[in-house]
Amino acid sequence: MKALIVGVGRVGSAVAGRLHDEGWEVVVVDESEEALGRLGANWPGEFHLGHGMDTTVLEEAGIADADAFVASTDGDNTNIVIAQIARQRYEIPVVAARILDPARADFYSGRGFDVVSPTKTAIAELSHSVLSSGGS
Repeated sequence: MKALIVGVGRVGSAVAGRLHDEGWEVVVVDESEEALGRLGANWPGEFHLGHGMDTTVLEEAGIADADAFVASTDGDNTNIVIAQIARQRYEIPVVAARILDPARADFYSGRGFDVVSPTKTAIAELSHSVLSSGGS
C-alpha cells in the first residue's frame, strides 16, 4: 500500500512515521527542505520538495499510484484543494484532510474525502472536561 502525504509538519511527519511502521510505502511532499528533518535521519521513504497544489510535483511523487492521500499542510484552503484534486482527478480511494476552521470542516464533510478538524475536537473535549466536572 502506498500513501502520499502533503505537509510534513508535526502532524504529517507523525502520520508518515506511523504508516511506515505499519508497512506502508510512504511518499511525502513539502515546500520546505527543513521538513525532511522532522522525518528523522534515517527516513526510508521518498521526499519531494515542492508545493502540494502543483500537479507536476504530485505526479512526480507518484499520486497516480497512491492508495491513500493525506493533506496536512498548515493551510485549510490548500488542504481542501489538494484533497479534492486527489479524490476527483486522481480517484484515490482514501483521502483525508486536516481542516482547522470548524465551519469549513462542517462544510466539506461528506464531500468525497475525510475531514479531520483538531479545532473541533479540542472544543468538544475541553467543553466536556468542564461540563462533566459539574461545576465543582
